Amino acid sequence: MNFLPLHDRVLVRRIEGEEKTKGGLLIPDNAKEKPAEGEVIACGPGARKDSGELIEMAMKPGDRVLFGKWSGTEVTIDGEELTIMKESDILGIIDPKAAAKAA
Repeated sequence: MNFLPLHDRVLVRRIEGEEKTKGGLLIPDNAKEKPAEGEVIACGPGARKDSGELIEMAMKPGDRVLFGKWSGTEVTIDGEELTIMKESDILGIIDPKAAAKAA
């Protein structure tokens, strides 16, 4: 994919939710909620301070992130539906290693 977001923008692939409920019922497409979790595909270089100094991004490609359900702008790149959002729209990074230590 030949796309690089500018400034503090992030390109995210939404991770689809469950197809079934915990009880085993299938969820029809029109009743599914928009996923609020995704994988970072690409990041811009970061925002700039008034002085021109670069503020590096807190995430990198491959990170799994949580964001608001209606965050960002949906785009189609190379036939794939993706979302572009500002870094500030991302609520947090999901770290599987940290979650395993806490359990």
